[in-house]
Amino acid sequence: MMNFCCPVCKKELALDGRTYKCENNHCFDCAKQGYVNLLQSNKSKNKRHGDDKLMIEARTEFLNTDSYKPLCDLMCELLQKYVPQNACVLDAGCGDCYYTEKIEKSLAGKSTSIMGVDISKFALIAAAKRSKNIRLAVASVFALPVADNSCDAVLNVFSPFAPDEYRRVLKNGGVLLRVIPLENHLYSLKKAIYDNPLKNPEENKEIDGFELTESRELKYSISLNNNAEIESLFKMTPYYYKTSRTDQQKLEKLNNLRTEIEFCVLVYKKA
Repeated sequence: MMNFCCPVCKKELALDGRTYKCENNHCFDCAKQGYVNLLQSNKSKNKRHGDDKLMIEARTEFLNTDSYKPLCDLMCELLQKYVPQNACVLDAGCGDCYYTEKIEKSLAGKSTSIMGVDISKFALIAAAKRSKNIRLAVASVFALPVADNSCDAVLNVFSPFAPDEYRRVLKNGGVLLRVIPLENHLYSLKKAIYDNPLKNPEENKEIDGFELTESRELKYSISLNNNAEIESLFKMTPYYYKTSRTDQQKLEKLNNLRTEIEFCVLVYKKA
């Protein structure tokens, strides 16, 4: 079983009751929800980290409609294919663990150990409600609190991209599963908000130190039939925080929306 590492000395942390301790006696207490905060305090005071409460609540409400279930099913299919027995899987930027929880159930027959890391404590408060079997830590994906060469798979699903850290923590031959939006993803939502909506730019799929093993595109449409669902979708995206109040108001009386869903799921192996 993979364990978290101490953010101070990098030694392995062992759970003693509700406290994580390393051999150098650095201690980190679990919050009442069950996650542990491994983001060093001198780097975190007076600063908001990650998605805020509004964005997490909106994401949870929208994802609970299962509008993205086809994506989750595809991720589970690919991980079943590439993850070995007794594997250690790390969701780097796990959010509220909508995907992680379903992956954990999908891989249960392989005795898989699953951990989730996110820089937002609000995300992990929500994540802890989805599963008690996923070990959770507040930490940056650019300083993952796990040992070198300790993971069989790392997930990067709409979270900040930290390829150097993925390379460090993955075992040789370990897999990186990455999800990116394609150019028309949510385009009709954008058209409902902006006078001149932009399509998503094409992302570079090459990653130093990794070999692209498989690429699967997923394209479909969803229909949202009430304003609450439309608002939840909008507020869970970065667009909400970059949009003027005038443009935000365009959605407030909209009760029907059909929009494109377009993802690419990429599987890489560490070279």
